[in-house]
Amino acid sequence: MLCRFASAGRSSAKLTAPLGCLVSRQKHTLPDLPYDYGALEPHINAEIMQLHHSKHHATYVNNLNVAEEKYKEALAKGDVTAQVSLQPALKFNGGGHINHTIFWTNLSPNGGGEPKGELMEAIKRDFGSFASFKEKLTAVSVGVQGSGWGWLGYNKEQGRLQIAACANQDPLQGTTGLIPLLGIDVWEHAYYLQYKNVRPDYLKAIWNVINWENVSSRYATCKK
Repeated sequence: MLCRFASAGRSSAKLTAPLGCLVSRQKHTLPDLPYDYGALEPHINAEIMQLHHSKHHATYVNNLNVAEEKYKEALAKGDVTAQVSLQPALKFNGGGHINHTIFWTNLSPNGGGEPKGELMEAIKRDFGSFASFKEKLTAVSVGVQGSGWGWLGYNKEQGRLQIAACANQDPLQGTTGLIPLLGIDVWEHAYYLQYKNVRPDYLKAIWNVINWENVSSRYATCKK
């Protein structure tokens, strides 16, 4: 199992563009952060943010472009073996790009607190209370073995919120069908320089910078 659910879910997504689109598409680029590297301090320090964004995320973007170029060449040659062998690189680097692009917007120096409106109502409906939801997502994120992500996703078929954990850079929607609303990166590069190997301390701190406006907007969009 690539991803572990708190409850089952299903929706639709694709990690890569349809094969024919690879020929003419533009290269992926590293998105700008909507805030300065030091804006999330003291909860996440500037050094972590700079390395995480400008080095780690940039590497996923670069490697995804390389993998897609090789895939385009394999398609042109009709080399199915090469196409298959490139799938892990596309999934890992494509997932890394997708996940981090969501992650940066899920955070804000003006974040923290609790969501409002429809999202809060949905959290209470599906988890009992905000406190219960926060405890469950924290526990799932702490429990990720090795590297991965904790997620709040939307199950479009069932019309409900669900919590899931994904290994490595497996993208939530591409591997579980859940539409990603809130992702928590629990790779050590996301916290080690500040919190060492104490992942629970990092998870306690990150709630202070969660951008609930962004999460609420994602929820409203996926319900349309």
